[in-house]
Amino acid sequence: MRYLFKYFKGYKLEAVLAPLFKMLEAIMELLVPIVVASVINNGIIKHDTHVIIVDFCILIGLAIAGLLFSFTAQWFSAKASVGCATRLRKSLFDHILGLSYNEIDKLGGDTLITRITSDVNQVQNGINMTLRLLLRSPFVVFGSMIMAFTIDVRSAVIFAAVIPLLIVVVGGIMKITIPMYHRSQEHLDGVLSSTREQLTGVRVIRAFHNEDREVEDFKQKNNLLTRINERVGRISALMNPMSYVIINIAAIILIYVGALRVESGLLRQGDVVALYNYMAQIVIELIKFASLIVTINRSMACAKRIGKVFEEKSSVEYPEDGSGKGTDISDYPDKAVTTDTQDSGEENYIEFENVSFSYIGQKEHAISDITFAAKKGETIGIIGGTGSGKSTLVNLIPRFYDAAEGRILVDGVDVKEYKKGGLTEMVGIVPQKTVLFQGTIRDNLKLGNESATDEELWDAIKIAQAEDVVTEKSGGLDYHIEQKGRNLSGGQKQRLTIARALVKKPEILILDDSSSALDMITDLALRTAIKSKCTDTTVIIVSQRTSSIRFADRILVMDDGMIVGNGTHDELLADCKIYQEIYYSQFPEEKDSTSANTETPISEIGVSALTGAEEVPV
Repeated sequence: MRYLFKYFKGYKLEAVLAPLFKMLEAIMELLVPIVVASVINNGIIKHDTHVIIVDFCILIGLAIAGLLFSFTAQWFSAKASVGCATRLRKSLFDHILGLSYNEIDKLGGDTLITRITSDVNQVQNGINMTLRLLLRSPFVVFGSMIMAFTIDVRSAVIFAAVIPLLIVVVGGIMKITIPMYHRSQEHLDGVLSSTREQLTGVRVIRAFHNEDREVEDFKQKNNLLTRINERVGRISALMNPMSYVIINIAAIILIYVGALRVESGLLRQGDVVALYNYMAQIVIELIKFASLIVTINRSMACAKRIGKVFEEKSSVEYPEDGSGKGTDISDYPDKAVTTDTQDSGEENYIEFENVSFSYIGQKEHAISDITFAAKKGETIGIIGGTGSGKSTLVNLIPRFYDAAEGRILVDGVDVKEYKKGGLTEMVGIVPQKTVLFQGTIRDNLKLGNESATDEELWDAIKIAQAEDVVTEKSGGLDYHIEQKGRNLSGGQKQRLTIARALVKKPEILILDDSSSALDMITDLALRTAIKSKCTDTTVIIVSQRTSSIRFADRILVMDDGMIVGNGTHDELLADCKIYQEIYYSQFPEEKDSTSANTETPISEIGVSALTGAEEVPV
């Protein structure tokens, strides 16, 4: 919870003035019964109109002053709470963006969205209520008791007896309900998470005609949340009647005792009315305070959950004086050079040395003992079955994850030696899932290079075979893309995301199954354009289609997290059984022309070698 204090920086004055003005408002409220007693004792009983008018004006003045103090306190508390929540939300968002893929996977997107929205709003509400009422309610309760003692000590003893009893009742109900409110909040998170998932996947749900099942699932979770809220509501509902029963009994005793003392001449009638008003103020403030404590506990629970996100530190750490682009390779004399590099006299640009990696919570490695090298300007194809580790491998290059074993070198430098942003400046990656943001085509393409000119944008668009996509849209580069690119087809989105990566002019271009929605002719034109226009760029193409990688300088075949084949298309077709199976499953007409000894039964290769090719040439 202490981490919240730093977000009050710049709002310390407001945090002090808000409760201060609330205390001034409470003082105005505490003075009202005294003035009312004066109206009765000195005005009504004595038939003194002047006193009645003066006291009435004083009451109006107290009401106006109290209203102004309340308004001012509310303004200061709102400013402090909103400002603090704004800084907290921004800091939380920045922290989340700084986490590695490991922490994002661990926490989950739904959880993070709930923390940055609902939980921050609860914290904001808690801060607002705390600044306004945390000091005011106890001040009014004990102030009323003190004021009662100034009027009549004997009658005020009733206050001294009633207040602890009310505190026990209110405290007991709070002790029971606060944990229930926490459970209610947890179930609310579950409903929000389920709702988000169902709304995000509404098209899939409708495609499989599962609306009824999803509605039933939502009803079950919502009904569970409803039952918990009803249970806590029933218990909380006891607070008001029990408090009012106690206070009414106390009021009866107070009036009875007051009447006797008035009759004996020890107390005036107006004083009894004032004591009764103070009794009413006490019960109202205690109920307010109970509701405040519930709100504060809710906000504290949310603050703790936010704090747990802040406690998550990125597993990817960057050296403060790390190397950046253009680091002298001679500074790393232990840089490994593979045999094929030594023969050619060329330096490797990307190197994997016995790299292994496993995801959080997984005992088995996702990839194991990966060793290969790629030269600058070379095109590397990576193919394999679903779950073979292709995407995991390429995600290690820009250091979205850190290798558990071995090391990865880019331009002769260990990726862990690069300063923050050094690698991402060099790498352009097109992920499997196309992501376009709401805005114009120009805005999306300039994400990687804000200073890119329209000419550079069009060059990237042409290479990505997206020229027809842009020219056919009204406004061209200024065509508005809806959230998640809903107004574009899958192929159009893929081409624009490729263009976005090319605008960056990366030294390493990673295409992670980014042409799956493209037809064969467009895919071929795209690869040809990249090869001819991006001669100095090291291109890594991940695909499940052999047609997309068959003309790469080298092809890596992966199976069960390991490289089981490394060579050209012809070499792999000659001696790699898994590559043969993948290739012939996509080009069955060529299988008959291949000698029988190069064919391998599926049972010997395993299901993991098979891929679902979207396109088979006619």
